[in-house]
Amino acid sequence: MSKGLIIAIDGPAGSGKSTSAKLTAKKLGYLYIDTGAMYRAVTFLALEENAIDDEARIVELARKCKVNLKYKDGDVIVLLNDKNVSNEIRSPIVNAHVSDVSKISEVRKLMVEKQRTMAKQGNGVVMEGRDIGTVVFPDADVKIFLTASLDERTKRRANEYIEKGSNVVIDDIRSNLSSRDKIDSGRNDSPLTKASDAIEVDTTNITIEQQVIKILEEVKKAADKKIFS
Repeated sequence: MSKGLIIAIDGPAGSGKSTSAKLTAKKLGYLYIDTGAMYRAVTFLALEENAIDDEARIVELARKCKVNLKYKDGDVIVLLNDKNVSNEIRSPIVNAHVSDVSKISEVRKLMVEKQRTMAKQGNGVVMEGRDIGTVVFPDADVKIFLTASLDERTKRRANEYIEKGSNVVIDDIRSNLSSRDKIDSGRNDSPLTKASDAIEVDTTNITIEQQVIKILEEVKKAADKKIFS
């Protein structure tokens, strides 16, 4: 497989982005970047600083904070100012606020700069989020847009919480996902949307392994095209 490709995987929460992206990166030996974790880290910091309703303060925190991502033993380690916050950023309260933080234009600009810088560190990258193929890397070699039904995404998120020992209220999870969809798709800056040249994959009724196979098929096409172009 040709080295040096940029693979963008976008889609709403619970569509399978993170798991598919991690496995794809592992199979290719590429750098994996979970951009959503970066916005979650800023959201967690804003909550910690009691600044979740103060946009100017959130921007200041985003500008000054140091967010590093490390991939170890199949998991993403999120370091916020050198502190491991990998579990904290997946909490229900962060889930409830991350879309509001993510829609702040200045925060997005700051995070996009960090994401592009991080991508340069690897010889080939798999980056997942909501605006990778449209904003962060509009010229990505491969663009994938994952979707899934709200019910299926709700079930997946509930299972994640159960595995972590958290209490689960299905209606609350469904409501949160629906609200995030509306905020992410409706924001003015870098909304969640499928790039015109992205390959859409509905993951509702397929396994993670099948998702990865579909992505790798597109990667091979892009690699072959790059070799013979």
